[in-house]
Amino acid sequence: MASPQQQHSTGPTDADAAAAAHDQVVTPWDVKGAEVDGKLVAIDYDRLIENFGTRRIDAATIERLERLTGQRAHPFLRRGLFFSHRDLGMILDRFEKGKPFFLYTGRGPSSGSMHTGHMIPFIFCKYLQDVFGAALVIQLTDDEKFLFKQDLKAEEANKFAYENAKDIIAFGFDPERTFIFSNFDYVGGAFYRNVQKIAKCITLNQARAAFGFVDTDNIGKIHFCSVQAAPCLSSSFPQIFGTKTDVPCLIPCAIDQDPYFRITRDVTLRLKHPKPAVIHSKFFPALQGSGTKMSASKAETSIYMTDAPSQIKNKIKRYAFSGGGDTAALHAQNGGNPDVDVAYQYLTFFLDDDDELQRLHDGYRAGTISTKEMKERCVEVVTQMVAKIQEARKKVTDDVLKRFTDPTIQRRSDMHPIAADAAKGAAAAAADGVAGLSVS
Repeated sequence: MASPQQQHSTGPTDADAAAAAHDQVVTPWDVKGAEVDGKLVAIDYDRLIENFGTRRIDAATIERLERLTGQRAHPFLRRGLFFSHRDLGMILDRFEKGKPFFLYTGRGPSSGSMHTGHMIPFIFCKYLQDVFGAALVIQLTDDEKFLFKQDLKAEEANKFAYENAKDIIAFGFDPERTFIFSNFDYVGGAFYRNVQKIAKCITLNQARAAFGFVDTDNIGKIHFCSVQAAPCLSSSFPQIFGTKTDVPCLIPCAIDQDPYFRITRDVTLRLKHPKPAVIHSKFFPALQGSGTKMSASKAETSIYMTDAPSQIKNKIKRYAFSGGGDTAALHAQNGGNPDVDVAYQYLTFFLDDDDELQRLHDGYRAGTISTKEMKERCVEVVTQMVAKIQEARKKVTDDVLKRFTDPTIQRRSDMHPIAADAAKGAAAAAADGVAGLSVS
């Protein structure tokens, strides 16, 4: 999803945040760690929490989530990969009282295949849908990609959207509670009315301050923020919520999206809708290092969900940044740094076994596990996971795609967590990694 750089004129700008965070840059269009001695360093997430004014997800919040759902927290939560939030407590309050909420996330279809970094919000949304039984809306922003990418044709962006939708469906979402839509094909009716109501609340000056727009930017870019805000309103989806305006949403997204949703939270109050809650993830690093994030438009930084095992192996072994010593002898003597080692970072996202992950961490730091061994384990885990997604995607026929994308189909909005007798099956698998796609 695209997002602005800043909330409004009364809050800290992204430029201020970047300067305070040792010159790291975190905006919707650019993510880069600070440069120290000419080298990129990892993103400082503590400074982002401080400068964006979000709240850290603490142990008490995780314990409460586990108590309310009766399920172990997802590894992304246990390992601090989803680390920050706005109003997550409000969502848990509603669940405890039996009141509904819904999930909202999105995908900007810039290519025909998603990469492994794009999997993160969908893996997490699958877990959330399983343990809460919530409805989920997924916005495919083909219009945004057309507006922001000068060489991309509208027809290409729309085609990419439906190819990406097949990837997303492969994660195993509940078709009775999931609606996936292309902006090019869905925007109209109640949704478009909300777009216009939101647009009326945002001035040109606010948009410029938020996005950093200049006079040469096309007018569609300036207006797009209201299109992305509209899914936060339950009344945008009458086939799910009817005319209800009081159902809030929870948005899992990377931390670079937060400035956008600060604007949205202000606007929804003016429109007498509840504020959206947001839960933030860390960035999935590019192969070249944790100082930036993986990008679908930069093939050398990415592992695609269409990659063959040989391609995955080659990319990880050849390009994955190492936190090890310059030589095998130095590594054995001094150990390595798993905090910047890309192969280890990928394992923190995709390896289910907490004990093995800790052994890899400690062994690498002690120098008893080599960079070669770390990369080999990473290759195994990522290859298995991508293969399972590819197999699931083969089952996504045109009829299955239509079941998720047809706006005329009524979908359920009642909160219906998975049945207790399935708790040790599907939800347990979801809580231990990629739901139904666990790698051990």
